Amino acid sequence: MKTSFKYGILINQFLYIILHLCTVPMQAQNISKEKKLPNIVLVIVDQFRADASKREGFALNTTPFLDNLAENGTWFNRAYCAMPACVPSRTSMITGRFPSATRVNSNMNLPDAFFTQDLFDVVKSKGYKTALIGKNHTYLKPKDFDFWKDYSHMGTGKPQTQEEKDFNTFLHSTHFYMNEEATPFPVSDQMPAKIVKSAEGWVDEVSKGESPFFLFVSIPEPHNPYQAPEPYYSMFPPESLPPVQAGAESLAKKGNAYVVETEILKKGYGDFEKEIPRIRSNYYGMMRLIDDQIKELVNHLKANGEFDNTVFIFVADHGDYVGEYGMIKKGAGVPECLTRIPMIWHGPGIVKNKKPHDAHVSNVDIMPTICDMLGVDFPDGVQGRSLWPLLQGKDYPKEEFSNIMVQQGYGGLRYVNFDEYSPYTDDGTVTKGKIEADELNTWTQSGRLRMLRKGDWKLVYDMQGKGELYNLIEDPSAIHNLYDDDKYTLKKVELLGDLLSWELRSEDPLPLPHPTKNRKYGFKKDRHNYWSPYKNEGANHLKEIGNKLKRQR
Repeated sequence: MKTSFKYGILINQFLYIILHLCTVPMQAQNISKEKKLPNIVLVIVDQFRADASKREGFALNTTPFLDNLAENGTWFNRAYCAMPACVPSRTSMITGRFPSATRVNSNMNLPDAFFTQDLFDVVKSKGYKTALIGKNHTYLKPKDFDFWKDYSHMGTGKPQTQEEKDFNTFLHSTHFYMNEEATPFPVSDQMPAKIVKSAEGWVDEVSKGESPFFLFVSIPEPHNPYQAPEPYYSMFPPESLPPVQAGAESLAKKGNAYVVETEILKKGYGDFEKEIPRIRSNYYGMMRLIDDQIKELVNHLKANGEFDNTVFIFVADHGDYVGEYGMIKKGAGVPECLTRIPMIWHGPGIVKNKKPHDAHVSNVDIMPTICDMLGVDFPDGVQGRSLWPLLQGKDYPKEEFSNIMVQQGYGGLRYVNFDEYSPYTDDGTVTKGKIEADELNTWTQSGRLRMLRKGDWKLVYDMQGKGELYNLIEDPSAIHNLYDDDKYTLKKVELLGDLLSWELRSEDPLPLPHPTKNRKYGFKKDRHNYWSPYKNEGANHLKEIGNKLKRQR
């Protein structure tokens, strides 16, 4: 009996050793798997036109490096911002929620962001080191990151050197508008160059550790002030520029808000229309400067061995008129030049597509895509859809991505003139005696608009039932409104139905129904946040019941 007991102990010890030897490699394998999480670099540029690149058919070679990056990854030419204004768009991107849900419906609602977890909460939960370098313009704070370096439209956040102070002074001298001559500072003083240099320094430091990193590079340009140093100032001279799609002669057709915004810009900047050729030249030159700096960043990632394990995302928060309709900056309406944005994904697991993906996507989709990529359940309240199956070249429900919505406006009745509200004493968008004008103001942002893009078609609808319908192939600048044309009634009804579906989907589910002691409502959602595959579930169930009853008879 004692002998068998001793043998039993020996067998148990032997089994323990074998089990330990088996589990150690398994544990090491899991740790190794964790180390293989990809780094993520998210580059956002401000007020960057999607259609002003060669890959989109533009005449000027403004973004050769990004064009190549796009064609070696996956890019979308039907990508849209959640709202064509900085704070709402950026907040939606990092929360995966539309502005109507975040409560950030204007640049003046920055502190009101409403959500459960954002993109940075998610990546930190997976062990990522995080950095924000560049322009913030959201609710985010330095404490939310491992590293924070602030740069803005007006220069370095906390200038340390005399050169930084001098460059900040120069930027302020532009009145947040434009500079007619070449910027009298070298490229190295420009915000894109400083941001990239700072990003490279942080990557070098964080790469010494074992944690993956999430780098949020936020470049404030080519947003006004429209300025460019040599050689970019002379790269696309005004006389060489292609014509705009629609000039000032189309302004009245775009509606009252466009006309009023133009009047405000004239109050602040005088006869700004004569400066548009130089503004366009500076803008395209700055696009090329940004392109060169992104090339520098990617080459640095390659040199230190990080690029092959990095998911690289390039996107904009919204676009710029840059001369369309005789306007500059942004503000009124939801034209393609403001709402459509570049979106490029490149990295491990992402298929190469020289041609653009035909899905209709939004920057609201970026956050849930990263969640899906990392194997993290979407936080409650996320409304965007995962693009990860699309990026991997896998099957996905085509109907889900057959159209996309854009929101605009903070609500209320729309202000239509200066008699009922003063741009000087009430809004403050302009100041007498000063060269300044803020295009995001009472007149351009009041009321509510919704826009739907579906294939070649575009629908715009406001809170008072005014509709616009355009065929963008025949009318890319959306000048000829077909909404009341009887020939397009079926198309109009189709798009209105799609828009209504988006409105219902974008209603905020938060807070979810509260459970009681004895009850809890279920909340059903798809793991990718897809809706279309479940469209006929109820009808199919009824059919099954009917067939069952027939069999019973």
